[in-house]
Amino acid sequence: QLQFVESGGGLVQPGGSLRLSCVASGFTLDYYAVAWFRQAPGKEREGISCISSSGGSTNYADSVKGRFTVSRDNAKNTVYLQMNSLKPEDTAVYYCAAAPSGSSWFRLVQYEYNYWGQGTQVTVST
Repeated sequence: QLQFVESGGGLVQPGGSLRLSCVASGFTLDYYAVAWFRQAPGKEREGISCISSSGGSTNYADSVKGRFTVSRDNAKNTVYLQMNSLKPEDTAVYYCAAAPSGSSWFRLVQYEYNYWGQGTQVTVST
């Protein structure tokens, strides 16, 4: 059974940091690019970061550029999202998703991604 499980979400104060993890089971991530999307209440899901299958290429939305860093450890079948300088507007449910390496994964659009996790809540508040 193909599965993605996110973890690491929680409540953090503005300016704080969190690291999200996304572990794949039932398939190997070696041949997939992986992205992080988020969805805030009442808003559409947006792509915020993605990383190539090798980890050599990344892309970020302007809203998180310079604050978030995506990385991966293929030996652990895991992708990470380090989030620094968090703002209240970063509050959302965060999802990881995988796209075949031959797809247009770098465009950060949902329809390129086949496998999705269930999401983890991130709340930035005092």
